[in-house]
Formats: sequence, C-alpha cells, structure tokens
Amino acid sequence: MPGENLTREEARRRAALLEVSGYEVALDLRSAVAPPPAEGPRTFRSTTTIRFRCAEEGATSFADLVAPHVHSVTLNGASLPVDEVFDGTRIALPGLRADNELTVDAQCAYSRTGEGLHHFVDPEDGRTYLYTQYEPADARRVFANFEQPDLKAPFEFTVTAPADWTVLSNGAQEGEARALEDGSAIRRFARTRPISTYITAVVAGPYHYVSDTYRRTFEDGTELEVPLGALCRRGLAPYFDADDIFTVTKQGLDFFHDHFDYPYPFGKYDQAFVPEYNIGAMENPGCVTFREEFVFRGKVTEASYEGRANVILHEMAHMWFGDLVTMEWWDDLWLKESFADFMGAFALVGATRFTRGWVTFANRRKSWAYRADQLPSTHPVTADIRDLEDAKLNFDGITYAKGAAVLKQLVAYVGQEAFLEGARRYFKRHQYGNTRLEDLLSVLEETSGRDMGHWAKSWLQTAGVNVLTPQLAHDAAGRVTELAVLQEAPDAHPELRPHRVAVGLYRRDAAAGTLECYARAETDVTGQRSVVAELAGAERPDLVLVNDADLTYAKVRLDEVSLATLRAHLGELTDPLSRALCWSALWNLTRDGLLPARDFVDIVLRFAGRESEIGVLQLLHSQAKLAVDMYTAEEHRALAQQRLAEGAVTELRNAEPGSGHQLAWARFLAAVAGQEQELRLLRGLLDGSARIDGLTVDQELRWTFLESLTAAGAADESAVAAELARDDTASGKRHQVRCLAARPDEAVKAQAWASVVESDRLSNALVEATISGFAQPGQAELTAPYTARYFEMLESVWASRSIEIAMAVVRGLYPAAQRDRATLEATDAWLEAHPQAAPALRRLVAESRDDLARALTAQRADATAVRPEGA
Repeated sequence: MPGENLTREEARRRAALLEVSGYEVALDLRSAVAPPPAEGPRTFRSTTTIRFRCAEEGATSFADLVAPHVHSVTLNGASLPVDEVFDGTRIALPGLRADNELTVDAQCAYSRTGEGLHHFVDPEDGRTYLYTQYEPADARRVFANFEQPDLKAPFEFTVTAPADWTVLSNGAQEGEARALEDGSAIRRFARTRPISTYITAVVAGPYHYVSDTYRRTFEDGTELEVPLGALCRRGLAPYFDADDIFTVTKQGLDFFHDHFDYPYPFGKYDQAFVPEYNIGAMENPGCVTFREEFVFRGKVTEASYEGRANVILHEMAHMWFGDLVTMEWWDDLWLKESFADFMGAFALVGATRFTRGWVTFANRRKSWAYRADQLPSTHPVTADIRDLEDAKLNFDGITYAKGAAVLKQLVAYVGQEAFLEGARRYFKRHQYGNTRLEDLLSVLEETSGRDMGHWAKSWLQTAGVNVLTPQLAHDAAGRVTELAVLQEAPDAHPELRPHRVAVGLYRRDAAAGTLECYARAETDVTGQRSVVAELAGAERPDLVLVNDADLTYAKVRLDEVSLATLRAHLGELTDPLSRALCWSALWNLTRDGLLPARDFVDIVLRFAGRESEIGVLQLLHSQAKLAVDMYTAEEHRALAQQRLAEGAVTELRNAEPGSGHQLAWARFLAAVAGQEQELRLLRGLLDGSARIDGLTVDQELRWTFLESLTAAGAADESAVAAELARDDTASGKRHQVRCLAARPDEAVKAQAWASVVESDRLSNALVEATISGFAQPGQAELTAPYTARYFEMLESVWASRSIEIAMAVVRGLYPAAQRDRATLEATDAWLEAHPQAAPALRRLVAESRDDLARALTAQRADATAVRPEGA
C-alpha cells in the first residue's frame, strides 16, 4: 500500500535523529475468541510505551502504526489530538525533547493474510490460534514502533489471553501468569536484548507444546543451558515428530558453537509450527516460526526431512547472522539471508545425517538462483532497495541462493578457516548492532590477507550469471594438448568474474558400466579464456565437467562429446554431486533454448529412474513437467505428455516397494496423468480396486490423486465432498478448495476468479489454494477469457490488498498457460501503458513476461530440432 511505504531516505533521517532505549508492549488478545463484530475488522487492544532519545531538541519525527482506531497518543505526558497526528499509518511526533516517552493506546486488527497478528480458527475443533509475522515491516500492525532494522531496542511484552493457552514471545515468561476472573491470564515476558522490530514475536493459542533442554560445556568450563520448545496445532499433534526436530536443533547448536565461538545469545529456543504461514520460516530470536506443512501428515520422502532440517539450521544461523548482528537497511539483506542459506547447507552436511546436502544445494537451490539472475529484475547481491515494497520483493533467489553460492565461492577463495574466523570477529565486534557490507569485508581482509574490494565488486555489486564452457584440443594419440575454460557474460551485465573452479575429466568403463573421474584440477578462471595447464597430457575424456565439486556460481556448458556422453550414459556417473551438476547443466541448456525440451524429457525418462538422490529426482520431475507444459512445441506437447505419464507408470511399478522413490513417482504420475489408462490407475489406487506393492495411499496422497482427477474432469464435486468428510481438517479444507477450483468448468473458473480478485474474504492460505486450482496448465481454453481481465485488475488489486496477497494474485494469475505470443504482446502493451504503476508491481509483471518469452523461445527450438532417429 503506498500509504504504508517507507523510503530508505526517510529511515536514514530518522535513524540519525533517534535512539531507542526500550519498548513496553501490552497486548490484550481476549477478543480472539469472542464473536466477530457485526461490522468492521476483529480487533485487539495494543498499548505501547516507547522511550527514546532525540539528537535535535524541537525536531519532528514519526512513529509507525497501521491500525483501524487509536484511542490516545501521549508524548512526554501531553495528550496529542489523534485525528491530527495519526493518518492511518504514521503518528506525527512534534517538538521532541532530548529524552522522550511515547504511549500509544490503539485497536489493532487481526490479520487473515499472514501479515501482522494472524488469526486462524481450526475448522476441525473450532479452536483459535494466533501468531505474528512481521518481515519486513508488519510489526506496526500489532504495536506502535519505529519500523526499521537499525533502530534496535530491548522489548518487554505483556500478553492477556485465555488462561489455558500457550503464550510465547522472544523472552521467557517471568513468574506465574496472573489469573483474571473472566478465565484469562496476564503473562509477562523477560526483557529482550536489543533487537529489531521485525523479529519480535508473539505466538498464542491452545498449541500442543513439547519441551527439551540443550546443554553445552565450553572449553573454559562455562556451561550453557537452553530450554527448547516445539509446538503445533493440537490437530497435528499425532503427526508431530518433535524428537527429530530437537535432534537437529541440538546438532545445529553444537555446530554453530563449534564454529562461531559465540554462545547462543537469546536464552530459550522455541520453534512454533503455525497455520496459514506465508513463508518457510522466520528467525524471531527465541521464538522461531515455521509453516506447519513441515509437520508431515503422511509419508514423505527423505528429501522432505532434509528440507526441514535445512530450514531449522537456516533459521538458527540467523540467531547470529541477522539477529545478533543486523543489516542497517534492506540493501544489505544478504548479510543475513545469504549467510543463513549458506550456513544451513554447511551445518546440514557437517552436523546431521543429511551428509549430501551440497548435492541438493547444487541442483535445487542454485536452480532458483540461476532463474532469478536471468530475469529482467536481476540485481546485485547487495541490492538498491529504495523502499519497503522493493524490500518485500527482494526475498528472492538472488538474495538467498545466489548469495549463498557466492559465499561458497568465497570460502574456496579465502579458505574455510579464514572465513569462519572473519565471522567470529564480526559477531564480537558488532554484537547487538547494525552493519553494512564494508563491516564484513574488513574482517575478511584481516583474516585472509586478501583485498576483498575487487572480489566484492565482481560478486556482490554486479548482477548476472556467467557461463563457463570447456574448450578441448587433443593430439592423434588421444591426449589432451590443451584444456581451456571460456567465460561469457550477458550483454546487459558484462562482468567477467574471478572463479575458483575444479575441472573434472571423466571416462567410461564400458565393462563396469560406470562413468568416473580420472583427473581433476582446481584453477582460477579469470577473463575470457583460462588454460588449465595441469590437465595437459591427460587421456582424452568422454566428459569434461567444469565446476566439478560446485565451487563457484556459474552456468556450465558442455562440449559436443560431453553432451553426447550424457545423452547416452548420464546414469553411469557414480558421483551424486557430479551427476547433479550435469542435470543442472542440461536444464540450463533447455531453459536457454539450446537443448530441445523433448531431448531433456528423453534424458529424464532414460535416467531419472536410476537417480539415487531423492531430492534431485523430485526436482527432475518438476523440471520435466515444466519442459512439457511450457517449453515443448505445441504440436508435440500431447505426445510428450503421454510419454512422461507412461514413463511415470513404468517407474512407479519398478520402484522399490515402500521407498521414497516409489512415493515420488506416484506423486509425479498424479502431476502428469492425462490419458484414461493413467486416470483409471489413479481412481483404482484411490478406491482400493488397484494396488501397487508397498505404496501406502495415505490421506495426503489421496488428495494428490483426487486433484489430478478433478482437473481432468474425472471426479466431481461429490467426490471432493466425500474426501473432505474423511479429512475435515484445516489441511483437508485447503485441498478441497484447490480441487474444486481445478475442475474444468467455466462456472467453476468464474467463481474461483471472483473469490480471489473481487473479494478479500479468503485467508492467505485459501487464496493460494484457489489460485493453484484455477491456473491448471491443461485448461488454457477455459482460462483464456481471463487474460484481458488480468491486466485490467492489476492496479486495483495492488492498491487495495495487502502486499502479500497482491503478490500472490499478480504472480499466480498471470496467463502463462496460454503459451502464446498474444499474451506476450498483451503484457508488453500493459507495461508500456502503465509506466507510473508501482515499481514492485511492474517488476512482478515483467518477471512473468520474461518467463513466457523464454518459454516461447524454447518452443521454437523444440519445433525446429532435428531429432535422433527413433526418438
């Protein structure tokens, strides 16, 4: 919302003027269980006292608050006229003194969008659950504050809520709750250390709570005891594997203590798995919140457990990178997110059972980065964030995954110990403070002895992804005479970077049926061409893999011999990381229109069944489906879809009974099924008339199969109603909404569109489910009439809805399923006609446009490809 925006310059002026001593926040949440009002939003009482200093007596500043009503504003004992000082988003503060006290008594609104204080009623038992989510700037929806990361302060929270609820905040509860006559109780929480507003937190409701304790004795004999908690909705308690969560938590705390030499600084460590969460998790110190989908209601693959462990460790790394030391403004968001993303994978491999975490990182996480870095909205890792709308969109693949990959390159560049020693000095030097890029670079220069300025300019302050291609020459005897690495950069971002890479040479052993590395050299790649002298004289390889071991961040190309080898023998690569890197290279070739989409699908069908890494396999499934849906020429799409579905059935039947691979193929079959024989199998598995040995069709898998059937018109509303009767839960309700919106019917699409675009009654989770059901790739004829309506509604939706919901609508309803030039031209026409639209809105539309343009380019490549005989 424009009225809620805050610019970087406004934040800098306020930070230069004010210094905050502390907050006292009292929230009365008893209204959460009262009947909703006849008119207007459901609200709660929020009373905040802020003590702060002002560098310039008599100056004017402002506090932030988004609230439907303010009872009173008192500044330094004087009551200010609310109608004059409060405009709905800001409170004007005139005539400030050197020392000030501000008290704001307000009615704030509960949220149904996942922003601020979210209110959720469990349809299963009618219980109410609350939690907060603020990043980047939604604490002002819950209490008055100075909403910017560099105005840190200690916080003291007091919460009035039903006495039988679990209530948590950043600090531990102090003493016993004080009971009130109405059945509620007042709880006070310990004063925090100085933290930013966006990481304060409150979680309240009848949560299922499990406790444990982490203990650590350090080398100097000091002891640390951290109370641990894990909680979820009561309806999820039967599925809650708190022991595994605590195991990973303790392993992570040990790992970070070993490497950071700075004890966990925030007392207790609660981890709350909450409903209708917009993101994966949030690093609130002492009270981390996660989306409850990490509580697995059915069987999932080991990749899901690995993913959850990675997120647990990512958020834990934030306790140091982000919470203890915080970026000054959102330009340096990478100072926390890139580090947490890297440290999550680093700790995953170093401390847990998921020792192949770097394989997942190379294939899945970096795939996100490569896509983001080729969009028109690409930006340097250290971005130019003008305001809060910019900040909201910058939680992207560049800030997270590219930043993490760049840090992996940095570790290769300076050495692991120099990197970690730099982190240790950084924490101690800037504890509870705020930093910029140069603060980190200075400690890394100290510990590594390297000039970090050039490295930072190339890697952190320029955008775009480089392409590395091997160039091989050999003699008549089959020996390598020269191996060079060519580096390219896109015209829009021509930076050629210094890369530390490993180049691996691989050779087939036909008798053993393997493809293994027989020579490898690490080297620095700089400029346009770098010779790898150490590999001269080696036997000619069947495969050259640039960036073996995945040390750097770059797209890797393949020479003709290597590509031919992978087409025929990719499954023979014995090293999982090398194999993942080859899959990544093939996917990038497909996205760039250099490898026909049907060729990529052929390779997946030939070798995915032999892929040992379940996370890699699941990504291959989604990539193969995208290749068919968007990158395959229209005239070949139906056959390619059929081949994918047939391959899925074959691999499902061949997979080890009860294995994660079997489950992955079952889910993939549901995603690609289109012919009657596949739909018949899904129906049979759903009603019990068909059986595949070892495959347990639990409730989550039942919904997966049913969504595929409803989207194909092979199951109706009554089937969906019957399934909801089996699973009348919050999770079941989301699945029901998705299935209903997926039905191939004009009236269904009209209702789904209206419920999302023309109404704001749905919660964020149900908006997401409705959009997912509406936007089925195989229903382009049904959704075609909404192309014009999409462009007509953009600005009104952006202006009238919360940014989280607006982003979901703009991204999710973009008419990409039309897969045609007319949609591209309509997008260009809108962008040309609306140059003054909100920059964040234009960015979202431009990103969708770029994905569609890339798909059309790939379709042309697929249409004109000369296919191998018999393919």
